[in-house]
This record gives sequence, C-alpha cells and structure tokens, in this order.
Amino acid sequence: MDLGAFSVSLAVKDIAASMAFYQKLGFTVMGDYSEQGWAILKNENTVIGLFQGMFEKNMLTFNPGWNADTSTKDTFEDIRSIQKRLKDAGLDLVEEADEASTGPAHLILIDPDGNPIMLDQHVPAPAT
Repeated sequence: MDLGAFSVSLAVKDIAASMAFYQKLGFTVMGDYSEQGWAILKNENTVIGLFQGMFEKNMLTFNPGWNADTSTKDTFEDIRSIQKRLKDAGLDLVEEADEASTGPAHLILIDPDGNPIMLDQHVPAPAT
C-alpha cells in the first residue's frame, strides 16, 4: 500500500519560534501559512509540518497522491480505497473520509502506542 509523501506534523506552542529553530537546523520553508497557524519546512528529504493550535499531539502524516516534493503522482490509490483496506484489516479509525466524496479528504488512526497517524490526501481522486 503506497501511502504517499511522509512528514511529521508537530504540535507547536509558538509557530514563529519553531520556524526560527528549525531553520537554524537547516530546514527551509516550503509553505508559510503561519498567519493561519501552520507551516511546512524541508531539509533534503525530510519534511515537517508545524501546527499551532490545530493538534493536541505530534503525528505521523502521509499524503496519498503526492511525492516527497508535493508534486502529484500520475497514478495513486485514493484515500477512500486505502480507508476500506484499513477497515477490512480490522483497524479502527478515529476520523474517516466521507466514502461518498471524491475530492481531498483525510482519515486518522491511532497506533498501539497511542501515536496518531493521519492520511491527508490534498489532490482529487485519480481518474479510473
């Protein structure tokens, strides 16, 4: 199962301080939406998202349909198909994508140690 691009989403208290800190570690800003409380930074193949006031905990994030550089893949498995496979495998989801929808959507599940994992598809479902 190809889950797409991977990043770590960090719940931060002060987005400006966090952005400055990670830039000193060599990260560059891919997307600055700090006025909305979030930003995406990258250091070579490592991507982190900083989110102020959006999440309670840090989480692993996968983006079906995206490569690591956030370009859309030519072909990919839609999140609703992935969701069905996860549910068929017996995994419980704490948030689900609307199965009747066709556009961007997300789902969240929790691993056995309590770590949230979000699959967040930003692009329309691939043509079938």
